[in-house]
Amino acid sequence: MVTVDARYTGQVAPGGDAHQREVPGARIVKMAVGAMNNNTYLVRCAATGSTLLIDAANEASRILELVNQEAEGQVELIVTTHQHPDHWWALADVAGALAVPSAAHPLDAEPLPVTPDRLLADGATIDLGELTLTAIHLRGHTPGSIALALTDGAGRTHLFTGDSLFPGGVGKTHNAEDFDSLLTDVTTKLFDRYPDDTVVYPGHGDDTTLGAERPQLPEWRARGW
Repeated sequence: MVTVDARYTGQVAPGGDAHQREVPGARIVKMAVGAMNNNTYLVRCAATGSTLLIDAANEASRILELVNQEAEGQVELIVTTHQHPDHWWALADVAGALAVPSAAHPLDAEPLPVTPDRLLADGATIDLGELTLTAIHLRGHTPGSIALALTDGAGRTHLFTGDSLFPGGVGKTHNAEDFDSLLTDVTTKLFDRYPDDTVVYPGHGDDTTLGAERPQLPEWRARGW
């Protein structure tokens, strides 16, 4: 049994409790899995129970246990935020066990162990009961990294950013061109588009907000990572 703590802090660790957050119209459950401390997320429509799984990263049995507890029979889609293996080690087992489709950006689809049933280009939307999530293509960490944006019933946005944005900086890049691409996309598609109270749920570690990170953008640009 996975213990789910309703006192949400967003600070989760592999083998520890999952955290549950209720927002207007939706429930967000965050759990850490695997040696690389990956976050996996369930996003559930409060009205219909329809559920999205973001990054079947590792520990397939534990993810399935969480799904069976929180959303049995209601997961409709699994989205992989990018092609790095630590974000899809459990994808084949979880998708097979749940018998549900998967999705990813077309530029990151080929390395995945399961061929995506849906390809999420920039601006593509996912209907989840009464919720809508929008895919945002963020180039640089990988060619086809995406974030998912959910605006709740009170108008607050929740961003699931994979490895493209963390507290304290953007994701890892391997050259100056990729860094410039990622920081430019994060700036124009996230910081320039959404307000300071937007919550950021990254692929590893703690949550943050755009407001907490916004003052650091010039520093990130200057340091080059």
